Amino acid sequence: MARSERVSRPVFARFYTKVAAPGLERAGAGEHRRRMLAGLSGAVVEVGAGHGANFALYPAEVTRLVAVEPEPRLREQAAKAAASAAAPVEVVDAVAGRLPFGDGEFDAAVLCLVLCSVPDPEAALAEVFRVLRPGGELRFFEHVQARSARMRRVQKVVDATVWPLLCGGCHTGRDSEAAIRRAGFEVAELDRFAFPETRVPLPAASHILGTAVRPATEGAPR
Repeated sequence: MARSERVSRPVFARFYTKVAAPGLERAGAGEHRRRMLAGLSGAVVEVGAGHGANFALYPAEVTRLVAVEPEPRLREQAAKAAASAAAPVEVVDAVAGRLPFGDGEFDAAVLCLVLCSVPDPEAALAEVFRVLRPGGELRFFEHVQARSARMRRVQKVVDATVWPLLCGGCHTGRDSEAAIRRAGFEVAELDRFAFPETRVPLPAASHILGTAVRPATEGAPR
């Protein structure tokens, strides 16, 4: 198995595990994660697993869980979190745009707050599409481009300046739903909501959560 190129964001990794992630959990992220993972079974790949926050929430029907995480400090934390998972977890050093797995190897894939920060979302989704079997599911929970024109302008400004630098390459205004559809997936379920709910709207508050399917009979990606 070929190793990925190095991805090292030590300051962000420490900030995320000690400050951002606990804050998201206090705001109720766990409930959204549970909704995302409910009903999964068989072989699952989670791309951009971070420090393993989802591991303990996977259903026992998941017989194999492969967690991809290129950042070494987050990957180390993910390896520790694997002990609490109901399913056996293999933590892998790889990048989203070049997954070291065979075509159609997995029954389901999970993308959780990761499309905002991968360098090339289109390449990442093409790889997820490839490693899913026909009829396999993509479960996703992502913050995305806002619906209001005013907030989209704010997202454009912060994405072009400080946000990616401070937040590990994260972009607030990516239209991940459209990217998922362009990759060839059929979106079966989609929920849009603000998270966390605050008095003052935040650039990263617009979220989607849902299920997309790799068609059993494929046409060209849209």
